[in-house]
Amino acid sequence: MTTGLSTAQLIEKHRPARDRALEAIRSREFWSPHPEHPKAYGEGGSLSAEAGQAAFDALRGTRFALDDQPGADGEWTATESSPYGLELGISYPHMDADVLLPAMRAAMPAWRAAGPEVRAAVCLEILSRISARTHEFAHAVMHTSGQAFMMAFQAGGPHAQDRGMEAVVYAYEEQTRTPESASWSKPQGKRDPLDLSKRFTAVGRGVSLLVGCNTFPTWNGYPGFFASLATGNPVLVKPHPRAVLPLALTVRIAREVLAESGFDPNLVALAAEREGEGLAKELALRPEVRIIDYTGSTAFGDWLEANALQARVFTEKAGVNTVVIDSTDDYKGMLANLAFSLSLYSGQMCTTPQNLLIPRGGISTDAGEKSYDEVVADLATAVSKLLGDDARANALLGAIVNPQVRERIESAPSLGEVALPSRAVEHPDFPDATVRTPVIVKLESAKPDAEAVYLSECFGPVSFAVAVDSTADAVSLLRGTIRDKGAMTVGAYTTSPDAERLIEDACLDECAQLSLNLTGGVYVNQTAAFSDFHGSGGNPAANAALCDGAFVSDRFRTVEVRRPA
Repeated sequence: MTTGLSTAQLIEKHRPARDRALEAIRSREFWSPHPEHPKAYGEGGSLSAEAGQAAFDALRGTRFALDDQPGADGEWTATESSPYGLELGISYPHMDADVLLPAMRAAMPAWRAAGPEVRAAVCLEILSRISARTHEFAHAVMHTSGQAFMMAFQAGGPHAQDRGMEAVVYAYEEQTRTPESASWSKPQGKRDPLDLSKRFTAVGRGVSLLVGCNTFPTWNGYPGFFASLATGNPVLVKPHPRAVLPLALTVRIAREVLAESGFDPNLVALAAEREGEGLAKELALRPEVRIIDYTGSTAFGDWLEANALQARVFTEKAGVNTVVIDSTDDYKGMLANLAFSLSLYSGQMCTTPQNLLIPRGGISTDAGEKSYDEVVADLATAVSKLLGDDARANALLGAIVNPQVRERIESAPSLGEVALPSRAVEHPDFPDATVRTPVIVKLESAKPDAEAVYLSECFGPVSFAVAVDSTADAVSLLRGTIRDKGAMTVGAYTTSPDAERLIEDACLDECAQLSLNLTGGVYVNQTAAFSDFHGSGGNPAANAALCDGAFVSDRFRTVEVRRPA
């Protein structure tokens, strides 16, 4: 159902949310306009769970048409397979970049002339339409990423939408920091003053290429997508071959809103690739592409930074996330919090802790002194209890997203002493799904062969309990890890002000986001839009933060035209 609203009406419609979001990013308080609970979307109506399921089912086995997008070369490509074993069978049109990219460039002048306020309103309308289809998106994310349904609903829906809105309002604020016009007068003493009339226009860099990821296609994709669009740039979406549908739906909705608002829909386009085509590398070097957003492996992220020199490249790559365990006044709460963090989405998050640094001599707790072996054994027990019921395990773990993660789980026992073996969990609704619980491996920090293991990212539900000489030794190792390997998150548990200061100084010096003494319902691997920064942009794990002013300000330039008044 379309609104048919003018741009002036869109501005009025979305101004309250825009202004409230601006307040939130300044205060960093909790705020979200997108409901987290599925029942908030109503029952039996067009936004309901039933409607979302039906819409998703209707897409299976079909060609996902984008009839008005130029450049279709007549080929259709289907590369997705659900980690749950569900047959998807959705094919997407393959595009000729030589036709598509000039059409996208041609759409820029009118979008630039619309100005920051109109662009923000149109972007917020796109997000509103996406929000209305959250249940449909939840199934699309679930069956491309392997996330369990509730996580796919929340992280792939409202939380992703929050991140998109956050990018829009940051873009709006940065573009409106300079006035649209100014009168300038310089006194000349006895002579007449020098009077100029000046106009300032935010001008996008050019086509923005979004290279999507498999695990969080919307959550990781929306910040760059909306930051670029809101700053005047066309956005070409190149999804991960195994997670096309969530971003294809996004493109379709965006094109509909743009057209209804009087703009060229070619401001947003989809570029689905053939299996093994390597389309991202080809598109990244196109001269029309001036911005690139990428989430994925370090190898390709490094290649983009080294080779796509005509573009401003924003990358989120691999890192080695670390938790320092010095002491705690809530031992049970610490174990429960860590167990959940290690288990959520089978550890297939860029923020999941990998290395747990524990003094070899043990730690002080409210339950008495605990040796290194006791801490590791108790953590293993906490994970086992958390995932002991298969229904709860499936709801937390989701499915293993690809064979590479499964191979890491299976090879983990060869890396050290296993404190917690992984077990397979049967999924009652999807018997072909690969569901595995986390594995915890004990390592000695001093052994050279162990260092090579724990200083490499092992993406998935594999963590290392690393025995260190002391908390000071742990902090030293933490510093080196962040500096050399990067980290999206750091966690720490301590009751000592001195230890806390050491850990905090290390994170400030090496530029990593720190969570201290989390024992309740907030976890180190979760961040809230409008308040938390995802990554810092200051260590090798990512060269940008989601989201801050720097993430949006380099996507446009301010061009001045001045003339005599």
